[in-house]
Amino acid sequence: AARQLVLRHPALSFAVLEKERQLAHHQSGHNSGVIHSGIYYTPGSLKAKLCVQGAALCYEYCDRKGIPYKQCGKLIVAVEQDEIPRLKALYERGLQNNVRGLKLIGAKEIQAKEPFCRGLMALDSPYTGIVDYRQVAQSYAEDFQEAGGTILTDFEVTGMEMAKESSSGSEDGLKYPVIVRSSKGEEIYCQHIVTCAGLYSDRLSEISGCSPEPRIVPFRGDYLVLKPEKCYMVKGNIYPVPNPRFPFLGFHFTPRMDGSVWLGPNAVLAFKREGYKLFDFSATDFLDAVLYSGLWKLVLRNLSYGLNEMYRACFLSAQVKELQKFIPEVTVNDVLRGPSGVRAQALDSDGNLVDDFVFDGGSGDIGSRILHVRNAPSPAATSSLAIAEMIADEVKRRFEL
Repeated sequence: AARQLVLRHPALSFAVLEKERQLAHHQSGHNSGVIHSGIYYTPGSLKAKLCVQGAALCYEYCDRKGIPYKQCGKLIVAVEQDEIPRLKALYERGLQNNVRGLKLIGAKEIQAKEPFCRGLMALDSPYTGIVDYRQVAQSYAEDFQEAGGTILTDFEVTGMEMAKESSSGSEDGLKYPVIVRSSKGEEIYCQHIVTCAGLYSDRLSEISGCSPEPRIVPFRGDYLVLKPEKCYMVKGNIYPVPNPRFPFLGFHFTPRMDGSVWLGPNAVLAFKREGYKLFDFSATDFLDAVLYSGLWKLVLRNLSYGLNEMYRACFLSAQVKELQKFIPEVTVNDVLRGPSGVRAQALDSDGNLVDDFVFDGGSGDIGSRILHVRNAPSPAATSSLAIAEMIADEVKRRFEL
């Protein structure tokens, strides 16, 4: 978003404030690395449009910048008879979303593409790819800085307020009327703020006096990895037919740019917003989640699913059993516990998972100078260049730049 804004408005000064010491430290650096093609999303939704546009822009950007990627394709595989109607519906949805190259294939064609995979029918998406999104984010940062932007790392925002005219007494106090404070007491004076804070989007909104909803509930996804000597079993992405009731795409096989293969992830409630390990715990984050009525409504509606996910998180054999539906040769001895990611899942007070983009501002002096990007759900990494254009349009409209 910052890169797009500075390219559009080169006469303005822009700064990115980053809580961590390096960029892409959380969701951007802990995702599966897949460049999605746009099959899953409701036709006409922002998610669908931005994913299809974003994937094309992502490939074009990587080509221009010399960032390596692999267009290794994806199979969405039906292993049970009752999944076939859902698979066919996905195919129709993909066509409506203008996804390139989609076709339905049978068991023999599945084996021709993925010799170790078993399935009744699959949706073949040849333009799905993989990339290292940390490298992509780093390249965006370089573009931003080369265009005159400033990046301040280790700057955790703890306060936003309007400058009192007398406090500065200078023209700057009037020209840059908003003060942003860090946890170390540093201050930045500015005219407008855009927040893209992922796991902390609701808290930054509250700090600025805007609405606390939708709330962020963190879900941890744990991956397994295939042992290096077993990676030959997977050539491209292999995904299950998703359950339409959940935003998670299910346990999948994902090759990585470094040649490894990730398996997963599951989806369990994280007890800390940036808690990547099973026993990571933050009292504030935990209480924030469990005292929110929306979470309990979600849990009670999906109790058996949640318990299954927790069981699978604890027992390796239960996760491997899921994988064997697709590649029967995989055994517990072929896998190791791998990395984890934490997903910022936006949730409303009725317990509904917020599934599309949410922009928010506030009223009054400071609220009218802030744009909060409250929810940028998966596949936001794929869609990032298209999302940036949408954010820049919204900034221009709201702040009359």
